[in-house]
Amino acid sequence: MKEFFNKLIKSLKIKTMDKAKRAGDMPVAVELEEGKTYVWCACGLSKGQPFCDGSHQSTDITPNVFEAERTGTHYMCMCKATKNKPFCDGSHAG
Repeated sequence: MKEFFNKLIKSLKIKTMDKAKRAGDMPVAVELEEGKTYVWCACGLSKGQPFCDGSHQSTDITPNVFEAERTGTHYMCMCKATKNKPFCDGSHAG
């Protein structure tokens, strides 16, 4: 049965990802506005990093929707390994 589904997925050209693509080796500084909703790319495929452009639709990874808690500069994760999504927690370093 598993083989059947793997063939089906390949025939439909669906990208399955169990791990996000690393979009960068360092966080990126972005200006966020308090109360505004943002969508952070969790799959690493977006051409508009660190924000989602819909590229995840061909994967099983979903973006992270969040509301900025304060206006100012925030450091957003680009390695996609953070435990503090969408913000950098230093995971890229090790």
